[in-house]
Amino acid sequence: QDKFVESGGGLVQPGGSLRLSCAASGFFLENYAMSWYRQAPGKERDMVAYLSRDGDDTNYSDSVKDRFTISRDNHKNTMYLQMSSLKPEDTAMYYCRAWGYGSEYWGQGLQVAISS
Repeated sequence: QDKFVESGGGLVQPGGSLRLSCAASGFFLENYAMSWYRQAPGKERDMVAYLSRDGDDTNYSDSVKDRFTISRDNHKNTMYLQMSSLKPEDTAMYYCRAWGYGSEYWGQGLQVAISS
């Protein structure tokens, strides 16, 4: 079954760092555009980072720009979100997504909590 296997969420103090991972199984990430989304309690799911299929273009929401980095390792067939200088307002469920050629894949979600 085509799916993502996610890892890396957790509880971190403000100012700390985390790296989220989504390993693809059954499909090749290099063939897809990809994004990371997050959803805080009571709020809508918003995209925070985007990486084009060819890897040449990235885009970030203003709230995470210069703190988060989206990337992909084709050899490991895994996408990442490196998060630094974390703030309490970054607390949310984080979801990975890949899409293209009429297909779409979502991760199950990773809980990230920023608290002292």
